[in-house]
Amino acid sequence: MLRIGLLGASGIAPAAIIHPAERRTDVTVMAVASRRPSAAADYASVHNIERFYDDYRALLADPDIDLVYNALPPSEHAEWSIAALEAGKDVLCEKPFAMNAAQSERMLQSAQATGQRLIEAFHDRYHPLNVEIDALIASNRLGDIVSLRADFSVSNPFEPRGIRHVPTLGGGALMDLGCYPVHWVRSLMNAEPLVVSALASINPLGADVSIEAELRFPSGTTALVTASMAAGPQETSTLDIVGTEGTAHVDNLVFPSTGHSISETIDGITRFSTVRGLTTYDHQLEAIVVALTNHTPLPTEGTDSMNNMIVIDAIYAAAGIDRSFI
Repeated sequence: MLRIGLLGASGIAPAAIIHPAERRTDVTVMAVASRRPSAAADYASVHNIERFYDDYRALLADPDIDLVYNALPPSEHAEWSIAALEAGKDVLCEKPFAMNAAQSERMLQSAQATGQRLIEAFHDRYHPLNVEIDALIASNRLGDIVSLRADFSVSNPFEPRGIRHVPTLGGGALMDLGCYPVHWVRSLMNAEPLVVSALASINPLGADVSIEAELRFPSGTTALVTASMAAGPQETSTLDIVGTEGTAHVDNLVFPSTGHSISETIDGITRFSTVRGLTTYDHQLEAIVVALTNHTPLPTEGTDSMNNMIVIDAIYAAAGIDRSFI
């Protein structure tokens, strides 16, 4: 039985952890911690969680917790992921992994020193749709990859108290949304890109409302990565692949279980397909259980997390956004 403790009485945890755990017999969410008065107790009552704590360190001291799910604001990912690792817990840390690459490096050093697992929660990477996209590239049906375009945009009107709009808490379109398409193109190319240019629009607090960045990989492949919180009412997460022999368009990479499509065009003929699967979070939890049991690596841990933050840092620098507050 994998016993999970939640850092933060977060809105994402029910979909990401609680409900997937309820659908299994080998995982239980045992405890939740929140620093807000009575929040942990109320949350535990609503979600039928056995234990609750008003202090994060009290949860980390619980000897019955195996894995800590860190869904705190990004500004607290490094501190509390490291604390959990040092307390002898494995950690599933929400994206974005940290505030910058320097923090992520310290987190990885702690994981190595403690021998605990530190996994980034890019849940989409575990869905069969991603396996299908990888297979499409590996098959070489599209030929050499010339360019990529990746976008994740969700309407999120400005709210000065919302963490997604406050830069010191890790807010901004690139941190909240753009980290996904950065991860998609890096994973597809299995290489690290150079940031050629970047452009952002900024909210009154200094966080990016939208951002676009041009990347170039060592192969010469270019990638345009975009993210926006100022989009229309419909959420979009898309990937376009242009090869020397054909093109492909993937719709809804982030939540494919709600409906997605792959269109592949070669020699003027377009073929549409979908991939059977559960929610991305169910697949992520399954992968974690298997990896912890068999001591096998996962695609969203180790240097992958730091390399994603290196690209994010470079995009912010290219866009002229000052993040010296970190």
